[in-house]
Amino acid sequence: MTRIGFGIDVGGSGVKGARVDLDTGEFIGERIKILTPKPATPDAVADTILQIVRAAEWEGPVGITIPSVVHGQRALTAANIDPTWVDTDVQELFTRHLGDREISVINDADAAGIAEVMFGDEQSRSGAVIFLTFGTGIGSAFLVNGTLFPNTEIGHLIIDGIEAEHFASSAVKEREELGYGKWAKRVTAVLREYERLFWPDLFVVGGGISRKHEKWVPRLECNTPVIPAQLRNTAGIVGAAMAVEQGLKP
Repeated sequence: MTRIGFGIDVGGSGVKGARVDLDTGEFIGERIKILTPKPATPDAVADTILQIVRAAEWEGPVGITIPSVVHGQRALTAANIDPTWVDTDVQELFTRHLGDREISVINDADAAGIAEVMFGDEQSRSGAVIFLTFGTGIGSAFLVNGTLFPNTEIGHLIIDGIEAEHFASSAVKEREELGYGKWAKRVTAVLREYERLFWPDLFVVGGGISRKHEKWVPRLECNTPVIPAQLRNTAGIVGAAMAVEQGLKP
């Protein structure tokens, strides 16, 4: 019998949800997307999630990613969402909107990381792996032999006097109109600092720009192998569905 879950991925521009085949990592049916409300307050986002769940006619458990550190099922930071998320009890919030069902809330990069380990390149399933998403910022997930160490925020580490994500995110590439060569040099500087601090066995790089990995990954000059993520923009939803199925509640 097919194991089916449901995942929601809350982003700065859109809230997306879908049924997920938990044995293959593939979507069942269409992904549903609604623009992220503005302002993206907790109740406004929760109401948007309810709309997606109702549109999907889903009555089971729901996994949810948010762009925040989630510790003890409280949101402790707010990246690209409203500042009122800080210190929000996310279990209380989503139970109030979605009703009495199993709910897991997890950091968005962590969700993408666990999905990539399960359904992406098999190299990511062993050893010390750092999964990075390059987008508006730089998200991160640390995994050791496939087990998640949650809520790493190494996109905020200081590189050459500036936060890594303010120096080498894909948003910075676009804003400063950097070519792939110049941008890859910045990403290299970031990865070398991560190497110096954490000594990983592998970097897995994701985010929308990983679709064009052939233009920049071969230009990176670090000692640790770097491979592109396989799931790309489905990873957050898949990881959210996995989180609730596994009972993950960081």
